[in-house]
Amino acid sequence: MRPELFRLLDVGFPSYFVLLLTGFLFATAAGTLWARRIGQNPDVIVDLGLAMLLCGVAGARILHVLADGYFWDYVHLCTDPSLVNWPLEKAECLSPAYLGVWDAAKSTCHPASADCFAWAKFWAGGLTYYGGFLGAGGAAWFLLKRDRFPFWKAADMAGFAVPLGLAFGRMGCLLAGCCFGAQTDLPWGLSFPPRSPASEAQFKAHELASVRLWSNPVHPTQIYESAASLAIAALCLLVIHPRKRYDGQVFAAFLVLYAVARFLLEILRRDDRGGAGGLSTSQLIGVALVGAGAVIHVLRRPKPTLPTPASA
Repeated sequence: MRPELFRLLDVGFPSYFVLLLTGFLFATAAGTLWARRIGQNPDVIVDLGLAMLLCGVAGARILHVLADGYFWDYVHLCTDPSLVNWPLEKAECLSPAYLGVWDAAKSTCHPASADCFAWAKFWAGGLTYYGGFLGAGGAAWFLLKRDRFPFWKAADMAGFAVPLGLAFGRMGCLLAGCCFGAQTDLPWGLSFPPRSPASEAQFKAHELASVRLWSNPVHPTQIYESAASLAIAALCLLVIHPRKRYDGQVFAAFLVLYAVARFLLEILRRDDRGGAGGLSTSQLIGVALVGAGAVIHVLRRPKPTLPTPASA
């Protein structure tokens, strides 16, 4: 785990955000090469990439705040920090690093001061893929319509560019320690360092004696999803795109393939997920996107032509 990928002029650059930007750059570069190949203006894709980055980050942060189980923590951080519980031990709570208020009755730590803008600090972590996907998708629809770029051709480009970028983003999750999986005895299980999200979660679940211990080995779900995203990108680009029968087919395939892969991976995830009815927020959205992919296929696939009746 490496929350900061590097430091420059004494400014730390978060691993997750750096790799997220790297993923967007790779996806945008792939899109511009694709636009040149089909005779379209690549500058539209560059503008599109920047707009999707900004709207995607905004959407990812908003869905995290609303759906990942932290909404009331952000509210209480502004209105009444005593209602926010930090998984710290007493010595850490009172140390200069946190300056918290120790609640002896509940054995928890409360923030010492209010922060009404904590919900907006996206660079500190807390972004959801599907929120970013919906935000970026809205920006793409608006800009492509404005620039009169073939919408469904661009959607097919996104079908291989988005999972390519997502593969980088999930490796950022690995370095940040978020999006971790369930405990496992498998030889490739990973242990995260003290004070990591995994060790904090296991401490809260009484599976660790202290947050200052390394976590028990967990499934590296970040690597699983990165590998799945690369496989989907390769399948969409090398197999489905050359054989597509209509514009939009690659995008529909991507929606279904990623939603299914993510639904299965969510079973192994153990970070805060949100959700309802036994399904996480991402699983619920995934079910809806499978339906959306099916609708795109039904509406846009070539209609069979009826034979012309022979004249008498």
